[in-house]
Amino acid sequence: MELRICALVLVASVGIASGQRFYSPRAGQSNNCNGECVQYYLCNDNQFNTDGTGVIDIRVGQDGNSAACPNYLHVCCEKDSVLDVPPPSVTSPAPSRSGHGSVGHRPSCGLRNFDGVGVRITGAADGESQYGEFPWMVAILLDKTAINAKLNVYQCGGSLIAPNVVLTAAHCVYNMQKDQMMARAGEWDTQTRDELFQHQDRRVAEVITHESFHKGSLAYDVALLILNEPFQLVENVRPICLPPKGTSFDYSNCVVSGWGKNVFGKQGKYQVILKKVELPVVPYINCQQSLRTTRLGNRFVLHQSFLCAGGIAGQDTCRGDGGSPLVCPIPGSPRHYYQAGIVAWGIGCGENGIPGVYGNVAFFRDWIDKQLLDYSILSRDYVYTP
Repeated sequence: MELRICALVLVASVGIASGQRFYSPRAGQSNNCNGECVQYYLCNDNQFNTDGTGVIDIRVGQDGNSAACPNYLHVCCEKDSVLDVPPPSVTSPAPSRSGHGSVGHRPSCGLRNFDGVGVRITGAADGESQYGEFPWMVAILLDKTAINAKLNVYQCGGSLIAPNVVLTAAHCVYNMQKDQMMARAGEWDTQTRDELFQHQDRRVAEVITHESFHKGSLAYDVALLILNEPFQLVENVRPICLPPKGTSFDYSNCVVSGWGKNVFGKQGKYQVILKKVELPVVPYINCQQSLRTTRLGNRFVLHQSFLCAGGIAGQDTCRGDGGSPLVCPIPGSPRHYYQAGIVAWGIGCGENGIPGVYGNVAFFRDWIDKQLLDYSILSRDYVYTP
């Protein structure tokens, strides 16, 4: 079986670096722009700056030399229309109505930004997410040194369940040193620092892996990262809701996000922009039967700590997506989501009739509550309240 995890090769392909991003275009660079390439809200041409919301074509698969501007979030603006400072409405993400630790109203978990935050992306033909669409998405980074440079290398995905807690897969962080780990929220395009809002980085203070985690079968593949300080909750950084114990998502249409490979093998490429894939949840028995048709054999027994999703050709999570969240709409509140699964493993990637396998969050719910209570972290951040 294939672990949904990536390695140091991402230094060259994704290049999340401390203080630097590889291949990051600078504002002002232009290919076929007769004016100046700037972020959309700095162009006062009455096309993008009418209400603080822009519409940007992501130009998937387009040759960078033929695009007017090399950065997805830039527009070609006549020089006399370039603003010195952005409008007040887009200078920073709007804080949630109540920050971490305050007594008043706490922001609702699991709210998906379907139209993005501040800017709406069009032309996303390859599964690119909207900017800030999944505000709970976290990139887990490792400190590495390469050619005398310190880098923060992408290890796997995770989800924010409280301002200072990340939920991920145990196989992603097993035997990792906590002082070498960092969590990044608010990330979208790993190749540029020139996004609408700055991402947030936090160091990892504690790593809690499930005491029954089995590194061979990946049973009980769940871990919690306690951060050294909480993230600021803003429009593009918010927790996901966790389902009550025993919740079933069978046949639900769900969505998973991540920066992993599009296919396995050398031909596969890690994703620069956060991608999303819609997947149906497959009942346990059906999934086990499908997996028995693979090299696992007809005696394979799927552990009770897993759930399955997918089985549609070309639609799956792949290497590098480990730890990323599979989320499903909350019944009666379709804009809010529960996290149903944690990307764990699969046979190949996107094989027809072969679902991917995920850690079952509802199965882990009691364990999560207990671990966080030991740190005096209450469940209110990840409990959905209408």
